[in-house]
Amino acid sequence: MQKIMHISVLLSPVLWGLIFGVSSNSIQIGGLFPRGADQEYSAFRVGMVQFSTSEFRLTPHIDNLEVANSFAVTNACLSTLQAVLDSAAEKKWQVTAINVGNINNDKKDEMYRSLFQDLELKKERRVILDCERDKVNDIVDQVITIGKHVKGYHYIIANLGFTDGDLLKIQFGGANVSGFQIVDYDDSLVSKFIERWSTLEEKEYPGAHTTTIKYTSALTYDAVQVMTEAFRNLRKQRIEISRRGNAGDCLANPAVPWGQGVEIERALKQVQVEGLSGNIKFDQNGKRINYTINIMELKTNGPRKIGYWSEVDKMVVTLTELPSGNDTSGLENKTVVVTTILESPYVMMKKNHEMLEGNERYEGYCVDLAAEIAKHCGFKYKLTIVGDGKYGARDADTKIWNGMVGELVYGKADIAIAPLTITLVREEVIDFSKPFMSLGISIMIKKPQKSKPGVFSFLDPLAYEIWMCIVFAYIGVSVVLFLVSRFSPYEWHTEEFEDGRETQSSESTNEFGIFNSLWFSLGAFMQQGCDISPRLVTHLLQLCAFQVSSGHSWCLWIHPKEVTSCRLPVQAV
Repeated sequence: MQKIMHISVLLSPVLWGLIFGVSSNSIQIGGLFPRGADQEYSAFRVGMVQFSTSEFRLTPHIDNLEVANSFAVTNACLSTLQAVLDSAAEKKWQVTAINVGNINNDKKDEMYRSLFQDLELKKERRVILDCERDKVNDIVDQVITIGKHVKGYHYIIANLGFTDGDLLKIQFGGANVSGFQIVDYDDSLVSKFIERWSTLEEKEYPGAHTTTIKYTSALTYDAVQVMTEAFRNLRKQRIEISRRGNAGDCLANPAVPWGQGVEIERALKQVQVEGLSGNIKFDQNGKRINYTINIMELKTNGPRKIGYWSEVDKMVVTLTELPSGNDTSGLENKTVVVTTILESPYVMMKKNHEMLEGNERYEGYCVDLAAEIAKHCGFKYKLTIVGDGKYGARDADTKIWNGMVGELVYGKADIAIAPLTITLVREEVIDFSKPFMSLGISIMIKKPQKSKPGVFSFLDPLAYEIWMCIVFAYIGVSVVLFLVSRFSPYEWHTEEFEDGRETQSSESTNEFGIFNSLWFSLGAFMQQGCDISPRLVTHLLQLCAFQVSSGHSWCLWIHPKEVTSCRLPVQAV
């Protein structure tokens, strides 16, 4: 990630007048500090006291400024980004640069979460944080909130103060976190300074009274030492530096440099001292050379040095111990830590376990399995019972794993042999072998018994709604049959006598009265014949449609097993 502005101490060699007289040897050193840089200001004051002597007195000239309104914006961040892009181009890496310097402080938490969620969608899990301590801490808080601090994620903190940040909250997450450290606490000079630094009063020196110091504060202290050494060398060479009579016009075009500036520049380039940040030396261009930066890695027991970088040797890895975790190379040379849990019959304590030691105290299926695996692969192992007695779950707030899964994630154990269920959440942070036992849940129900048919059992194959539709359809068809027969002349006829003569009556009769219509429809529904039949084509079509629908109903009726076979006592789990 790219930042627009390093919020660091701007200690510039602004010299407000260096007066060398016979009776007074005083040097005024100016310092510009952003508001809130209390520890840097305290380190500046400590340096002024440390390097002042009776013959060479330092006088501070301090000014505090707002970072947002200052000119303290440099291209340091762009140089770092360009170096990353150049290295990525050589190795054909794809790099995404994101500016987090202009994020509103009121919405920074939400913006950081959204940023890392977008990176997760792109499967980008290797992140370089080129930010200062406060911003790194804010980002780490949101990374923990959304659970992106677990195994599989890689973070490089690109500033020079790896131990300055609050790493305790992320060191148990399982993510690979590394960075750089310019202050070596194993150095004797740093140790002596820390002894004095930790005894200072917090009220008089804000940010002091600690066993650590930020790298920006260390650079501030070293800057005072460099300035003091440079002017001490000028005094030894009897070069008098005074601003009197040398005032220039700042708006002159072209700019007119200070007449004695060349001497000061030369003296600064000739300084070579040992400071809190290591060897301090400059080349002819004023660039610092011959310094060393430690390469750090975050483990569960805290930060540790794994190597260093220098201009001559470049990157050198000094860590010689075997890596832990999933690296199975060289198992014959190490003792594998096997975590498990007390669960009968998998792992149990022997009755006489108090008289035994090591792996002999345990028995059970998993104990025998661990012994066979070690025998087959040829390595030594040590059984340990998980401290919290839990299998492994991730806390919803801190996103930290507990139980056996936590011991695997945080490197406290190499293998877990236990009745541990394989879940999707656990598979995101640890690898599972082929399960040695399958676990399932079965549901048993009583087989339904056939009941004796009742009086209305013939109604069971069809639902109540279907029967109601059939009844209404039967009545509707009969009524329509009755009405249509009344309007059609084909359904009316005259009666004849037995001798064949027509009746003298002028009245005609219709066989499809309301009762005959009901009887005819019932016969059609029951698939039975009838003494009367319609003459009208419309009646015949209506009769065919009703017979088809009634035939379908009869098919459902005569196959009750097919209808009821899908009705199980258990519908859902």
